[in-house]
Amino acid sequence: MPWQFIFKVVVTVAVIIVVAEIAKRSSFWGAVIASLPLTSLLAFVWLYADTGNTQQVAGLARGIFWLVLASLPLFALLPALLGAGWHFWPSLLASCVVTVGAYFALVWLLPRVGIQL
Repeated sequence: MPWQFIFKVVVTVAVIIVVAEIAKRSSFWGAVIASLPLTSLLAFVWLYADTGNTQQVAGLARGIFWLVLASLPLFALLPALLGAGWHFWPSLLASCVVTVGAYFALVWLLPRVGIQL
């Protein structure tokens, strides 16, 4: 069992490192690779491999579909703040705070419009 966990960590870390290294050379190609749902795909595979439960995978996919909307402010606000001359760390912090707020708002809103996660 421990080797499976180590394998998961190695593959997941490798994906992140590959994205970071490609982004050093080309922001565009780094963005292309980072925008792919690699984390979600890995989570689907790991969840299915661990449980064999397709309903859990479907539930995870459904939750990701809705909650990804809350992550969008990060990708809009961060470049806007940096472009306005803000320093990196305050820009990142402000973007993260707004994104966390968007998550709370979406989690509050979805059940009220009939969408269960």
